[in-house]
Amino acid sequence: MVVIDTDVLLLAFAYPNDDRQKINQKFLETVQTAQPATTIYNVMEILGQLSFNLSAEQLDRWQDWLVNAYDLTIVWDIDPEERIVPETWHEILYERPIRKMRTVRMAFVDALILSAAERALNVNHFVTWNARHFKGKTTLSVLTPEEYLAR
Repeated sequence: MVVIDTDVLLLAFAYPNDDRQKINQKFLETVQTAQPATTIYNVMEILGQLSFNLSAEQLDRWQDWLVNAYDLTIVWDIDPEERIVPETWHEILYERPIRKMRTVRMAFVDALILSAAERALNVNHFVTWNARHFKGKTTLSVLTPEEYLAR
């Protein structure tokens, strides 16, 4: 499974004139055979960025234009239908990210995303245009879309 970071997906939707667009699109087409995924935190980050330009209906239908368009699996820290105790939320939203922030120095949302990706089953690669923010901070293979295509 390949977990795709926010910047790769956001580039596809919000920045059509970006110089990386051709490589980005090729990556998104190629990764379809590798069980592409993204975390729920990436989804929320994308929706937050795009919310300024999307209608309420478009925001509500994010699964159609994001998940279905790229055949993504959404990685959650827990089953979204499962009822959990407050201590679990404390572990997910505080303990795990603060451990990452203390040990490898990274932004809070990046720590949430990476923690979820690391805990998901069968994840081989984490693909982001900001690979330098993640390399050496995880056991996952961190690649840019360009590096992924070249391997």
